[in-house]
Amino acid sequence: MPRKPSSTLTEAEQQLMEIIWDRRSATVAEVLGELSPKRKLAFNTVQTTMRILEAKGYLKHKAEGRAFRYYPRVGRKQASASAVNQLLKRFFGGVPSRLALNVLQNERLDDGELAELQHLIDQARSDDE
Repeated sequence: MPRKPSSTLTEAEQQLMEIIWDRRSATVAEVLGELSPKRKLAFNTVQTTMRILEAKGYLKHKAEGRAFRYYPRVGRKQASASAVNQLLKRFFGGVPSRLALNVLQNERLDDGELAELQHLIDQARSDDE
């Protein structure tokens, strides 16, 4: 049975989206030219991936001569929020505190990061009052 298509970005799709987000628009050839030498892909592979991104709703295109120019329909922040929501549902039962506790238990955070977290916690508490 075929795998259900994911609405979130794969690693390869995100790599292409990063280029398009940075450039604000790009053709397949321009994306191909921006890929690192370690990650050289065939033109057809990039083209197919960009069509998949369009089908997922991340990109739109306009004809530009014989090529298509692709534009982002989803920003980095929205894509990030979608990925976090998917992670929450998949691994943490949709409970944000479980994700936060997992990070605190398994990652080394520096004093600045801990202070920022404390500030956000304090802010959330004051919003509830």
